[in-house]
Amino acid sequence: MSVISVAVIATSGFSTFHFSIPCLIFGRLLNDEKRFDLQICAEQPGSVQSDIGLVTQVENGLEVMETADIIVVPWWRCPEETPSAALLAALVRARQRGADIVGLCLGAYVLAWAGLLEKRRAVTHWEFEQDFSGRFPDVQLETNSLYVDDDRLITSAGTAAGIDCCLYLVRKHYGSAVANRAARRMVIPPYREGGQAQFIARPVPETTRDSNINSLLDCLRQTLHQPHNLDTMANTVGMSRRSFTRHFFRATGMTPAAWLNLARLQRSQELLETTGQSIDAIAQLSGFSSAVTFRQRFRAAYGVNPGEWRRAFCGVA
Repeated sequence: MSVISVAVIATSGFSTFHFSIPCLIFGRLLNDEKRFDLQICAEQPGSVQSDIGLVTQVENGLEVMETADIIVVPWWRCPEETPSAALLAALVRARQRGADIVGLCLGAYVLAWAGLLEKRRAVTHWEFEQDFSGRFPDVQLETNSLYVDDDRLITSAGTAAGIDCCLYLVRKHYGSAVANRAARRMVIPPYREGGQAQFIARPVPETTRDSNINSLLDCLRQTLHQPHNLDTMANTVGMSRRSFTRHFFRATGMTPAAWLNLARLQRSQELLETTGQSIDAIAQLSGFSSAVTFRQRFRAAYGVNPGEWRRAFCGVA
């Protein structure tokens, strides 16, 4: 199994939080598994100062971008400031040879300044959406996604969405088992939004502030293979249908049916990647009424059929 090379770009005034995310996930977090080879680079090697005065010593120049499989721009200090011609040209060359180009939060501006996002879907921090759209009207800016992957051009929303985005890249290259191990080491829920370039799904809430709903979610996760409906779920928490529906949506941001469907799809992903069960068996174990229904919902969610998903991810963990 080849090791994937990752170049993280340090720019003057970088955000320490955004910068640390790819350095952790692609650096030390999975280092014992030798999944990624992380290199930090800057246009001018040497001392690079963050937005709060912390300084990092960078040994590599932009030349490492010429061979990296994944290139991450974790931040950009000023939306109205055009990045240097050298940085933009390096990004264009990396795009031309097929690298994954990632812009976390305001890093999306750098990809847009390079012209890479023209006619593409993208996302950035919600506070800068109006500014971004005004500067780059040809970019199809989304407002409801944690991140977007449009043909290897990956952008994320603000702050912690960068974690989801980087975990998505782990999953994209190595499957859910490895991404889940990374998430557990970070003591966060595993976000598995799908592996297709044009699809971003909402993560299944793992826990909420409502203890009754939490208990129900735990029960549902253990019995996804069994039939569940609004009445049985409402009875489990001792509520009327109307009250339960209201409480569930307030706690999770999803309807009970939507939560069950996504949880079952994610269970099916795990089974496809880690077992040799037949499609019919996986449909049953995941709680779908039939293999036909399973295939239809899987394709609607991820743009591929279960067999194609298995061929893409089976054995990569």
